[in-house]
Amino acid sequence: MSLKVYNTLAGEKQPFESIEPDKVSMYVCGPTVYNLAHIGNARPVVVFDTLYRLLQTQFEEVVYARNITDVDDKIIAAAREGQRSIDSVTEEFTAKYREDMSALNALPPTLEPHATHNIKPMIELTQSLLEKGHAYKSQGHVLFAVESMEDYGALSNRKLEDMLAGARVEVADYKRHPGDFVLWKPADEEDPGWDSPWGRGRPGWHLECSAMIREHMGPTIDIHGGGRDLIFPHHENEIAQSRCAHGDDFVRYWMHNAYLDIDGEKMSKSIGNVRTVRDLLKRYRGEVLRFALLSAHYRSPLNFSAELLEQAEAALGSLYSTLREVQHVPVDAEIQLDDEAYYAALNDDLNTPLAIAEIHALARQLHKAEASEQPALKARILVAGNLLGILGQDPEAWMQGGVDDAAMGAAEIEGLIEQRAQAKTDKDFALADQIRQQLLDAGVVLEDSREGTKWRRA
Repeated sequence: MSLKVYNTLAGEKQPFESIEPDKVSMYVCGPTVYNLAHIGNARPVVVFDTLYRLLQTQFEEVVYARNITDVDDKIIAAAREGQRSIDSVTEEFTAKYREDMSALNALPPTLEPHATHNIKPMIELTQSLLEKGHAYKSQGHVLFAVESMEDYGALSNRKLEDMLAGARVEVADYKRHPGDFVLWKPADEEDPGWDSPWGRGRPGWHLECSAMIREHMGPTIDIHGGGRDLIFPHHENEIAQSRCAHGDDFVRYWMHNAYLDIDGEKMSKSIGNVRTVRDLLKRYRGEVLRFALLSAHYRSPLNFSAELLEQAEAALGSLYSTLREVQHVPVDAEIQLDDEAYYAALNDDLNTPLAIAEIHALARQLHKAEASEQPALKARILVAGNLLGILGQDPEAWMQGGVDDAAMGAAEIEGLIEQRAQAKTDKDFALADQIRQQLLDAGVVLEDSREGTKWRRA
């Protein structure tokens, strides 16, 4: 089945063709590790993790790189504020980032290059730009001259003047043009820095990804991804550096996910509505957060709210409930992905909402299916779930699980269910009803059947 993706640079959906027949290379901008990741940071991780899973069904080798920016002004500021070393800050938040993304069932990337481990290729890239007349030295800085590139602005499809209007660009007297961006900056003695032909300093943010892609993945990669906020200036500047230094195409397909709002408002520290993944995981399971992030198409804005999370929890509960009904059914069917509607949806520019709808349709079929049909339907649902990074847990454990520390424990619940069963045997139906209500008040729903009583958390 042919994969199609929306290429931001082309401004249209295109058939995907990799550089090499059996191999795909994908690079996604990772975190600057000075603080906890918020839910907006998690959206590209979940989106491109899903694409990673999809690509693995079609190519023998998928090289997926996600970088760690571990040198930056924000990191230095966080270390000073906390009276800590730079290394302790970056090590702490790198580890917490990995933990949080793992909780969202995101697979680890193939490569995780760190900026501080790749200073040499960054210096070499800067030297190349200087030699070719696309960069200049000024007051200890080395800057890229945006006017030296004829088609600068092609990714955002705007002229230079329009891009700068309202954009966060640093105005400085050492720049020839306001849009010129720093490739290398001087570093104070107390700040992290490396020796270079232009003195002790450190790389500019835009330089990192261009240098690390070429160093670890080659001159041209298939896919470069990230949030829409990175189109300008970050990705625009990556294109400028790489093309002007090496003349390569650099990236074949640029993919960007849309913004995420919180309760209808832009997420902002000034508003006070920033929601970290770690805080959300105290109230919701990671799979719920992941499902919510996949509930809208990646190129559509997503309003992240309590209502959305409740809908995600309910939808997953419904799917796991269906799987619990067939927990005893073996999975031995061979799935032909090209015949699956959910697979077609994912191959159409990663249409996750449609893929989820198709999983629900399969669940409805399974709910009504004859015993002979159940193994194949169950297998199809589980394969679909794996592609989306969901439905991989034990159904019974999911239905009885949760993250509320104050919730009634499983042992206590099972004890009350035994008391209720005895009360029914003794025909003390008032006590049986009282226990059911007690459990319901504690957020536990009982489901009676001929096989016995099962329970789940509401």
